[in-house]
Amino acid sequence: MRNLLIVIAAFAVPLAHAEDLAPDVLVKTISEEVIGIIKQDKEIQAGNPKKIAALIETKVLPHFDFTRMTRLAMGRNWRLASSEQQSELTVQFKTLLVRTYSTALTAYRDQVIDYKPLRARPEDMEVTVRCEVKQPGGQPVSLEYEMEKTSNSWKIYDVKIDGVSLVTTYRETFAAEVRERGVDGLIKSLAAKNSQSETRSGSG
Repeated sequence: MRNLLIVIAAFAVPLAHAEDLAPDVLVKTISEEVIGIIKQDKEIQAGNPKKIAALIETKVLPHFDFTRMTRLAMGRNWRLASSEQQSELTVQFKTLLVRTYSTALTAYRDQVIDYKPLRARPEDMEVTVRCEVKQPGGQPVSLEYEMEKTSNSWKIYDVKIDGVSLVTTYRETFAAEVRERGVDGLIKSLAAKNSQSETRSGSG
């Protein structure tokens, strides 16, 4: 999926500062910070898996609500899963998304982000932060971050790229897997994909 790099960049900010920022300010602040890091770090640009993993683990993951993302991707099938299965699904889906994001970290090529004014009331607990990624020689890409206010800070639970939801993109595939092989079959399928990705990453 195009420009998943920006999805990462939009949430890599220290937690101590994140809880004090409005959602749109948060997006802009951390996007600029991480893009600055990528521009300066030749190893990340070259695809160093350890450096990419460290960046994601320490700065990105705390700003996602992976449980809600997994629940949305599962749809009605979420209720068919036991609590243990729900936990394992969340782990595997998170790993899948993180590995997808990791491949995008090396793709930054001087894109420019145009941040749109936030349309929200002070009391809103869920907001949409909109921006547009302008690419040299290419069509601009619209990004929408669906965010929720938690007790600590704002967190992302979905991203729309050119109007296409990240979590609902997986819903049809997940539903088909559950129909054919059950919840355990879906878990095994995700684990196998993640294992293959890890093997390719380790051999690169």
